Amino acid sequence: MRSKVVLGRMLRNRQARYGFIALLLLVALAYIGPYFGAYDWTDKDFLSFLSAPSSDHWWGTTTIGQDMYAVTLRGMQKSIIIGLLVALISTGLAAMVGAFAGYFGGWVDRVLMWGVDLLLVLPSFLIIAIASPRLRGASWLWFVVLLAAFAWMITSRVVRSMTLSLREREYVQAAVYMGIPRWKIIFRHIVPNLSSLLIIDATLNVSGAVIGEAALSFFGFGIQPPDVSLGTLIAEGSRNATGYPWLFAFPAGLLVLLVLSINLIGDGLRDALDPGSNS
Repeated sequence: MRSKVVLGRMLRNRQARYGFIALLLLVALAYIGPYFGAYDWTDKDFLSFLSAPSSDHWWGTTTIGQDMYAVTLRGMQKSIIIGLLVALISTGLAAMVGAFAGYFGGWVDRVLMWGVDLLLVLPSFLIIAIASPRLRGASWLWFVVLLAAFAWMITSRVVRSMTLSLREREYVQAAVYMGIPRWKIIFRHIVPNLSSLLIIDATLNVSGAVIGEAALSFFGFGIQPPDVSLGTLIAEGSRNATGYPWLFAFPAGLLVLLVLSINLIGDGLRDALDPGSNS
């Protein structure tokens, strides 16, 4: 019943509708669009270096003759996957740490919150910048782990404070008296009742991760060649943005549209899940 109410609010929210439609189109472009192109992202046309958009190369070519259309869509695929994985890991970690700290209290709470406070004061960008070059040649999933490791602490504090209230509810106390293990109570009763917060957090974490990946890749600390992402393409295109604008305009434009659509969906979800919202 509640899911129908939330869905109805989402559909009535104009910004959320536009964001959802835009995101669907972008995902379709990223994963279906390459099948309509004449070139693969690894192909090189040695007769077309830095050629402008044409009927043969729709979005032009790169400095080494790669089809810009195919390369950009490949980069968007990578950015979307990274955003989703980082959001999943960071939101899940925030839910677990915050719920366990808030429910158990005592030394468990102190230890977990001490770890959260420590991570909050560490310069995440500097640590990732130092660690990333040492992971060259390793799987890009390590880069996802680095991004996720510094994206969950604030949410975990919010989850902890909400758990302090939820653990006093009647249904939680009843579960305790029935002898249900505490960890089962957390997964069955605490975390599900935090779903509104966690869904919004995960949605916004996707856009945050996409921007973070783009920023780090722009400075050479993210996805490493020969693979590409929107960040690496923007970094490469910015060097020739004046003379060859298609190298910069297409990946930068798709990055803006991707982040904007996700943020619109996140705002719509926040309004739809808010009981006091009139949307």
